[in-house]
Amino acid sequence: MRAADQIDDGMHAHPGQRTILLTIWLLVLIALGWWVRANLVVGTDLRLFMPEPTNAEERFLLQEIGESPGSRLLLLAIRGDEPDRLAQISTELADRLSADDQNRRSIFTLIANGDSERTVIPDRLLPYRYLLTDAATRGSFTAESLRRTLTERLRDLSSPAAGSIEAWIARDPTLEALRLADAWLPAQEPQRIQGVWFDSSGRTALLVAETRAAAFDPTRQAAALASIQSSFDAARGQSRARLTISGPGAFSVFMQRHVSTEASSRGVIASIGMILLLVLAYRDLRVVLAGLLPLASAALAGLAIVTLQFGTVHGITLAFGFTLLGVAQDYPIHLFSHRRAGETALATAKRIWRPLLTGVASTCIAYLAFLIAGVAGLAQLGWFTVAGLLAAGLTTRYLLPRLLPAETRVVGMGNGFRRLAAVIERLPRAVWPTLALSVLAILAIVTSRTSLWENDLSKLTPVPAELLQEDAVLRRELGAPDVRYLLVDRGRTAEAALDRTASRKSRLDALVKHGVVGGYDNAAQYLPSRVVQLRRRNALPDSVALEGALRQASVNLPFTLDAFAPFVDDVRAARQLAPLTVADLSGTPLELRVGGMLFERDGEWIGVTTFTRVRDAAALARGLQDLGPDTAFIDLKRASETLVTRQRGHILRSLASAAFALMLVMAVTLRRPGRVVRVLLPALITTLVTVACLQLVGISLSLFHLVALALAAGLGLDYAVFFEHTSLASGEQRQTLHSVLLCATSTLLVFVLLATSSVPVLRSIGLTVAIGVACNFLLALMISRRV
Repeated sequence: MRAADQIDDGMHAHPGQRTILLTIWLLVLIALGWWVRANLVVGTDLRLFMPEPTNAEERFLLQEIGESPGSRLLLLAIRGDEPDRLAQISTELADRLSADDQNRRSIFTLIANGDSERTVIPDRLLPYRYLLTDAATRGSFTAESLRRTLTERLRDLSSPAAGSIEAWIARDPTLEALRLADAWLPAQEPQRIQGVWFDSSGRTALLVAETRAAAFDPTRQAAALASIQSSFDAARGQSRARLTISGPGAFSVFMQRHVSTEASSRGVIASIGMILLLVLAYRDLRVVLAGLLPLASAALAGLAIVTLQFGTVHGITLAFGFTLLGVAQDYPIHLFSHRRAGETALATAKRIWRPLLTGVASTCIAYLAFLIAGVAGLAQLGWFTVAGLLAAGLTTRYLLPRLLPAETRVVGMGNGFRRLAAVIERLPRAVWPTLALSVLAILAIVTSRTSLWENDLSKLTPVPAELLQEDAVLRRELGAPDVRYLLVDRGRTAEAALDRTASRKSRLDALVKHGVVGGYDNAAQYLPSRVVQLRRRNALPDSVALEGALRQASVNLPFTLDAFAPFVDDVRAARQLAPLTVADLSGTPLELRVGGMLFERDGEWIGVTTFTRVRDAAALARGLQDLGPDTAFIDLKRASETLVTRQRGHILRSLASAAFALMLVMAVTLRRPGRVVRVLLPALITTLVTVACLQLVGISLSLFHLVALALAAGLGLDYAVFFEHTSLASGEQRQTLHSVLLCATSTLLVFVLLATSSVPVLRSIGLTVAIGVACNFLLALMISRRV
């Protein structure tokens, strides 16, 4: 016998040594926890759970999710008061959010409520207005056209609109600046009441806020929501009006808070329940509290590894990871339940180490599959789980026994448990009925009317259906872009991409005319191509010609010629301007507006066209066919479903590889084919039965169900391995039964709670694992238990 084994068999830590070891262990955990808290960044970008892109179009697709102009829009609805008061609140709210404040400018790029006096054209872009509009090329500067214009301005000065245009007449009699401001508003607007937007019922005031932050940046989106709410509270005063904020950014914040709250609340309840269960089973609070140390070690080790490896960790990874680490709680339970009278904890740990190590290794192999699945979120999950399980297994083997008291109470000797054990021991091994069960499960899956796979990512969102419906209604009312459909043009330069985008105008206008879409938006709407700008600049009259045209146009009108000197100066300046470029928009509200639709990526420039009120998606796709190899019409929903399908295939292949490796490990460990079959069969049949149960209740399998099935299989292997390794001695069989029953009950408690969650991701895991745990336990009794 080796020296280390002799030490394990014969030595037990004295109370003073246990205190020192406990102190060191706790200090290490505290230090590790402090480091994790200081360095861990929690993300919510669901793209981490999408596969690695394989081509330029897929890379664009993943980058656009959450970053496109439509996804950065927050839709604001104010209701609950009289229309006059709602209009006042809308105006004041827009004024506060548009204030020339550095903090507000860092949050928003656009605030719009339909107020026509709210110009979005910056002062330094005003000289460019004659290059950005077609005033010169449409003949606006001829004497005849100018006379009509000046006559219209006279009528305007005597109308209620006089206050809004009087300041512009001397500098901009053709009102090109206001024309630009109108053109830069949404393509299709709702009705106006008192100059601001209202819905079709006239009872809800509407606004749009575009954020600088991407939709999947919950921290900055939360700052935007807080800014809007505080401004609304100040604008509302004593009114009973209430504010609703919708849009992808608002949903991102909701998801982060809601998932965190759900996971935390259920985690606390599950932890309390598990501790009470263990206290009831072992009647020794010291033992139970000591048993939490391997679980804490697993959690912190997993967090530390994934933080070192990735830096930013997705919130779903954390929720999954802590859930998956629930299997680690089984390791101390096996140690506690298998202690014999007069046996040290170190000797018990050594005696059960082989099945315990087999269980740890088999579960780790299952999750190593996620490291090669080609999905960053699953890779995080794999690192988290493998590191955590290894930490829990090793601390249970080498540290925890040294903390346990020398005296022990043999468990499983109570009258109630002894009666239960006697009933179970009389159960015959029933392999053939379980095989029949697997056949029935396969038939249920094959004949089910429910689709086996869920490809729609929207089904996994924790956002309540009523909020999604309200968002759809607000988008229709506001004419906000549909974030599902995009037309993408590529070019080697910004000018090439812009020219290609602008060349689609006639085809896009035809789609609007025929009612296929309500409108569209792209960079060419704000920034004409260089060729167009030069054509407009060259069409501008020189100062002599313009002054002559103004002189003729002013005959018999109450305007003096020198009244329009600022106008003549601006036209003269415009004739000297170089065409406006993307770089010239830096620091203006147009920077991110245009930048979101014309940008450089991977060495090429991309122009994006978005659509509002898509009424016929098929006709839209047909109308945008055959536009060349550098142009693509993308349906984000269909493209994401294609990615999900490809991702699932990759994951299934990875899991198949892990299953093969697992069979090899079992073959080497158990040596005899019969033993290998008895250990693997319960997990295999449980997987079929679980899928069949989900299908029978109308649930299709998603990525998260696959993760949960892998967890359930790992738990089943753990149960089967311990039953298979147990000797025929009745005392040891009852200890094993006590151990496995307690593991299954505590795990079932955790996942039944998760199954009641309103978050689809957590509910999927909870329901799947709960079914799997119950089935695995029963099948392990029927197949793996030695009789």
